[in-house]
Parts: sequence; C-alpha cells; structure tokens
Amino acid sequence: MTLSKWTALLVWTITSALGGAALAQDWPNRPIKIVVPFPAGGNTDAVARMTATRLQELLGQSVVVENKAGAGGVIATDFVAKAPADGYTLLMSSTGPHTVMPALMPKIPYDALRDLAPISNVASNAQVLLVHASFPAKTVPELIALLKKEPGKYAFGSGGVASTTHMSGELFKSMAGVNMIHVPFKGGAPLAVASISGEIPISFNNMYDALPHIRSGRLRGLAVTSATRQNPLPDVPTLAELGLTGYESGPWNGLVAPAKTPPEIISRLAAATQKIVREPAFQARMQEIGSVPIGDTPDQFRAYIQIELARWSKVVKDSGAKLD
Repeated sequence: MTLSKWTALLVWTITSALGGAALAQDWPNRPIKIVVPFPAGGNTDAVARMTATRLQELLGQSVVVENKAGAGGVIATDFVAKAPADGYTLLMSSTGPHTVMPALMPKIPYDALRDLAPISNVASNAQVLLVHASFPAKTVPELIALLKKEPGKYAFGSGGVASTTHMSGELFKSMAGVNMIHVPFKGGAPLAVASISGEIPISFNNMYDALPHIRSGRLRGLAVTSATRQNPLPDVPTLAELGLTGYESGPWNGLVAPAKTPPEIISRLAAATQKIVREPAFQARMQEIGSVPIGDTPDQFRAYIQIELARWSKVVKDSGAKLD
C-alpha cells in the first residue's frame, strides 16, 4: 500500500473514531426505540416495556417500544441489524430469532454475533407444558402414554415457528419418543386464546401467558421446562423430575444494538440496564410474570449467546426440527 493510501486510511480511522466519540457524547438527544420481534401482550413485550419505562427515567429521554412481528422474529432482528448504529434503535431480542432461527434457516439475513452488539441479558423465562382442562391426560406420564398409543393424532401449539415454545415441544418429542403435529401461532397471547378455547389440546407457552389461565382452571400445567421449579407454580414439577433427565428449555430476553454502535453508548445502556435489573421493584415484577432477572455485561452476554447458538444447533439437529 502506498504512503498516500496509508495516510488516507489513517485519516479515515481517526475521523471515524472522533465522529463516534462525538455521537456518544451527545447521546441521547432524541427518542430511543426498542423493537420487539413479537406481537404486543407476550412475555418479551412485557419485559421490553418494563425496561423501557425505567430507561426513559434514567437516560432522560423518551424510550418507545415498537412491535414488529413476523417470520419467527427474523423481520425485526434483521431490521435492527441493518438500522443506523447510533444508539437510537435497539432490539429486545430473544432465544428464537437470535439463537434458534440461525440453525433452522439456511439463508438467514443476519449473523447473530457479527451484526448485533450485545448490551445486557435482561431476564430469562420458564415455560409450561399445558393441556386443556378437559384433556384426558392429567400428568406427563399419562400424556406420553396417550401420545405413544396414538402417534400423530394430537397437535401441540407454540408461539411461532422457531420460537422457544416450538423448540421446547420438539425437544419433548425427541426425548419422550412421541409424535405430535406442530401448530404455530403468532405469539404467546394468541396461543393462550386457542388453548383455552380447546382449539389446540396441548401447548408449550411462556409462564407469563399461561399463569392466568392455570389459576383460572381453564388450563392444566403438567410441567415446567426449566431445570428447577418456579416460584409462581411451586407444585408443578419439572420435566426432568418426571423422567426426561437433562431436559431444560426456556427463552431469554436481552437488549442488543446494531453492531457498529459506539462502545460508549453500549456501555451507558448496559450500566443503565444493570441498574434497572438490580432494583427490588423490577425484580418483584419479573417474579410476578415468571421471569428471572439477569442483567449481565456485554461480554458476558456475548459469551452466553455463543453457548446458546451451539446448544440450539444441536437440539435442532438431534430433533430433526424443520421450518414448517
């Protein structure tokens, strides 16, 4: 490379760095948008709105939530990955579009590690294996026996293709050795409506969407998908307890930004998010919806995403799950 080219490159590098620093110093001076890749009313939406309310107070700037559902969260994730990297467009990401869909979709339009900058993993959420109150199987062993007796007769509902509720069902099928038809819905709230109406007899849904209907008696929670029992449903066992040793599944919800967002902005957002997650009021609200607050650093979140990508790739391969 000639001296003039080296000089031009150096000038560009310095100018870019100074521009990023100036942008970070002035940030935020207009509203910030948190994009949610699923419909309003679900667990990810709830976590995003609770986080946005406190971020607005801490940053002194309006923080709005925009739901951009579709394609299992791919549409919203791709939108944010390609958005200006200025700290004004964020994504409340989740397991499905971030770490499951890359294993299911050969030509996914973004790279989860290269195109998105982790800020902080806000919370994780358990899921529940549910049946309608009138369903003949009242326990997991009874359900497995029924499914083995009549393979392919029954369907299970999820919150969407490649969602963690979908993957929870596929993992259950694989580990229990049963066959069910997958019926995806556009989020946990629509799935809950179909479940309580009896349209879908079996479902895997987030605890946030399932709790009101379990408490009303319209749905029966047979097991939780987490490694341990959950405070809102202390009497509901884990699937691992019931013979599916090693079974564990559940979504996380974390803030990410376009990859080239200035590090200073990422650091400010991460510090604010960690402060929010440590607040007793926020932790209590998370417990109410069946979520566990996390609030890790950007580096810790990136390492976790790498682990999740490998884990779900294996689950997809072992279960034979495919896009419907």
